[in-house]
Amino acid sequence: MLSHDMGVKEILENPKSVFNLLTPEEKEELLGNITLTNYKKNEFIYKEGDTPSGFIFLVEGKVKIFKEGVGGREQIIRMTKPMGYISYRAILAEENHNASAVTLEDSLVCHVTPEFFFGKLLRNPDCAGRILRKLARELGFSNSRTVTLTQKHIRGRLAESLLLLKEKYGYENDGATLKAFLSREDIANLSNMTTSNAIRTLSTFAGEKVIVIDGRKIKILDLQKLERISKLG
Repeated sequence: MLSHDMGVKEILENPKSVFNLLTPEEKEELLGNITLTNYKKNEFIYKEGDTPSGFIFLVEGKVKIFKEGVGGREQIIRMTKPMGYISYRAILAEENHNASAVTLEDSLVCHVTPEFFFGKLLRNPDCAGRILRKLARELGFSNSRTVTLTQKHIRGRLAESLLLLKEKYGYENDGATLKAFLSREDIANLSNMTTSNAIRTLSTFAGEKVIVIDGRKIKILDLQKLERISKLG
């Protein structure tokens, strides 16, 4: 896990970080308006209904954003990778969080005060532009996922979820194993299906030699076939 000092340095210097677009003076001021917190695996960062505490940014780890549906069943809305935003919609909308955020592994999370977010970050044209583009892309992603989760069959939904994990987190060093070790329940919640259906469909994919399963590790053997299954729905 990164130390707090190393975390701040990485945030300010990483070209993928929105804070890298700040002026030297704004970066200096940011140091007094930023808090870094270590979260253990499966720990909540915020819960649905909570009042937003500021702009929340992931430095290291993986986080899932989900809503609770009927009967307490989760629906994963999106997943965050390092240098990604965990929370900014609620504070911009002046609303409480309409979803929950929980870590998928030990993570380092950065909180920026609302005062700096509104007073400096959004007043910097480059930063504001990047945040707006991110918001627009997430809206487009949500629109596409709505169609996927309501119109695709189980095989198509699960295939798309595996492709989503590949795109979001990439592969291990072997160039085939997904760099995200999700539980079967999380895979089901990402794909809008029951856990038993997710287990059964993963086994079917393995039988068709599309993937190989080793515990929570999933290796993609036939990417083209997986893409074809996703496309056909």
